[in-house]
Amino acid sequence: MHLSRGVTVAACTVAVVLSMTACKSGDTDRDSTSATQVRLYGADGNMSNSFGEEFKDQPGTLAGMKGTTPLTPLSEEFKRRLHTIDPTLNDYTYAAESYDAVVIVSLAAELAGTTAPKELAKYINGVTTGGQECDVVKQCLELARAGTDLSYRGVSLRRGGFTDAGEPSTASYATLHFGSTDQLDDGKTEYVGAGDASTTTRAPAPAPRPTEGRRRSEIGAPLTLGGLLPKTGDLSLMYPPLIAGARLALAEIDAAGGVLGEPVKWIDGDDGTDPTVATKTVQRHIRDGVHVIIGAAASGITRAVLPAVVRAERILFSPSNTAADLTEADDKGLYFRTAPSDLLQGKALADVMMRDSVQRVAIVARADAYGEGLQRNVSDDLKRAGMPADQIKLLSYEPAEGNAKPDVSDAVQQVKDFQPDAVLIIGFGESAEVIRALKAAGVQIRH
Repeated sequence: MHLSRGVTVAACTVAVVLSMTACKSGDTDRDSTSATQVRLYGADGNMSNSFGEEFKDQPGTLAGMKGTTPLTPLSEEFKRRLHTIDPTLNDYTYAAESYDAVVIVSLAAELAGTTAPKELAKYINGVTTGGQECDVVKQCLELARAGTDLSYRGVSLRRGGFTDAGEPSTASYATLHFGSTDQLDDGKTEYVGAGDASTTTRAPAPAPRPTEGRRRSEIGAPLTLGGLLPKTGDLSLMYPPLIAGARLALAEIDAAGGVLGEPVKWIDGDDGTDPTVATKTVQRHIRDGVHVIIGAAASGITRAVLPAVVRAERILFSPSNTAADLTEADDKGLYFRTAPSDLLQGKALADVMMRDSVQRVAIVARADAYGEGLQRNVSDDLKRAGMPADQIKLLSYEPAEGNAKPDVSDAVQQVKDFQPDAVLIIGFGESAEVIRALKAAGVQIRH
């Protein structure tokens, strides 16, 4: 299903619903004494139950907040399997993408007949396109061991395969809603497809390489994966589903006989949502002989560590990077992701807001590749949908280091002065400070 681009800015008949909206969408002569009342919107970095737990001291704050995240409808059976790894799991954001990243790498290694990263990388795109379709780990591994050309269709990768750049050609997005308890109301979740399967790579996959008769040193088993996931930092609220997806894939691969005759080895590691922490983890993984690094979670962290990974001729495979410009990264064919580009999420978010007939939008984003990149994409798509440029305000804040809180005072004051009827907040766990500051400044949140 394609996103609707035909939505136009609502006329004056909806002014009674949007209490702050003037009858002329271009009217900037607004009453500065009136109370500012806004709808809240979010994106994948903060649309989760874990984010809702940030407001235990202010219950009901997020009630009515909407947003999008890359998410395929997950079966209850897959969720049950995740709960065998983490019985307390209550979020599934990027769990499917993490699971699929580990499976795709393992299938590529089996087909390549080696764990050598530069050779293994040549097989990754081909695992997702052409050949016999399979969606169960055991079945897919059996095909790979038999040297059969296969097309993996796992949990998140359902329609198209990877593009030439090593990322999904299609995606599924969920429109999520926070309920009165600051938890997501699953009954209101809607799904929409995006992307174009015709952009799936057409490059022929390399021929499978059997391991029979080859030296053990040439094969290089066991396949060793290193985690670069946010155990700490602003994105730590996403860690539980990310690591649960990876560990579930590892368990199922090993139960099906492993890769190249041995269990897959996993070395844990933290990206800290911080370039310094992530760089140290990457250096340790390289010293320890890791073949493929799973992560980083945040696009900005990936940008910081990718040059070192490429120099060391290792693979970096992220389950959650969405920054659009990473498509063009100088990666020497060693960077992949199962999360879709924000070019697709920008359209989804803009569509959600335009369907709500919002007319004046402030977009507050963390100042990094993810935040400002998605902010720019949403703004462009709002304008393409008919919203005048002067009705969109772009604001940002610098993420703080460690456990410090970001200074969002200037951005919040500008939101208040702009008097929007909608505020889109693009960030991670720290973006809760934006919402608290809006409330403290007297901005009324529509529930």
